[in-house]
Amino acid sequence: MNIHLQHILDTLLQIEAITDEQRSSLNKTLKEADKELTILEFKLDRTEKVKRTTAILLEETIEELELKRKAIEETNSALQRSLEDLKATQSQLIQQEKLASLGQLTAGIAHEIQNPLNFVNNFSEVNNELIDEQLEEIEKGDLEEIKELALIMKENSEKITLHGKRADAIVKGMLEHSKTGSGKKEPTNLNALAEEFSRLAFNSFLAKNKDFKGEYKLELDPELPLLEVVPQDIGKVLLNLLNNAFYACAEQRKDLSGFENLTGLTPTVTVSTKNLGDKIQISVKDNGPGIPEAIKDKIFQPFFTTKPTGQGTGLGLSLSYDIIKAHGGEIHVESKPGKLTTFEILLLM
Repeated sequence: MNIHLQHILDTLLQIEAITDEQRSSLNKTLKEADKELTILEFKLDRTEKVKRTTAILLEETIEELELKRKAIEETNSALQRSLEDLKATQSQLIQQEKLASLGQLTAGIAHEIQNPLNFVNNFSEVNNELIDEQLEEIEKGDLEEIKELALIMKENSEKITLHGKRADAIVKGMLEHSKTGSGKKEPTNLNALAEEFSRLAFNSFLAKNKDFKGEYKLELDPELPLLEVVPQDIGKVLLNLLNNAFYACAEQRKDLSGFENLTGLTPTVTVSTKNLGDKIQISVKDNGPGIPEAIKDKIFQPFFTTKPTGQGTGLGLSLSYDIIKAHGGEIHVESKPGKLTTFEILLLM
């Protein structure tokens, strides 16, 4: 029995006025109290042990959480660095894609401008020879011959002016489409845009692939209205689709020796426009090798390309997709492996 309870019991039992029955009852009550006290002491001891154990576990948990917090901070820092590196790489690749597009435009324009420059040079040389002849006729005093030579030189000068203006128009067109622009939509003749970029893309491809024996065709709807678009952006989309189409035709030609004889077809890219009433459709079709079904869903993903390393960034179609979506339009692809591929753009009127 608890020492304090025992002392109380002994004291009570010494009182003579207490009967035996009362003593028995007191003894029983104090023993029960002792029992309860023992149980309470046990519970208290157990509670103390639980508290100590909990405190230890809590301290360990706090330490573990602190370590995890530091690990998360380090991971976040690493992820932030990776994100910054990724953004920098993406910016470089986008810039590379822009430079590639500008290079393709420049190559096409250089190829196209060469013809009028050749005319200017040739007629200038002819006029120089005619001037020498005219000086000789002046010495002889043959006025009829002098007049005839002067008329020929005048015709040649007119031709020089004509082809000089043509070269000037080509350069102005290059400057118009290479500038950044306001990024604002403006009424645009999509037929003229399709015609110009088809010619530029074709000439650019010929400049880099002189043995290419393909062609392009235009099937433009004359009833096409002006449409509010950002012409520089739509031009970039057309240039990208056309470059891919000419590339596909060239690859098909490599795979099929004697392409024309075997298939009865010349490698051809067809650009068409159509007024659908509430939409305008622009299509770029090639009779190249087509796109395998397994990768058709991936072609608009950033960095996806089937071209050899160094020949494509994998951003062209992704950027084209974003441009068309920014115009509230749609872009789809249909392909028959081994036969053809058609990219279709739909723009709301």
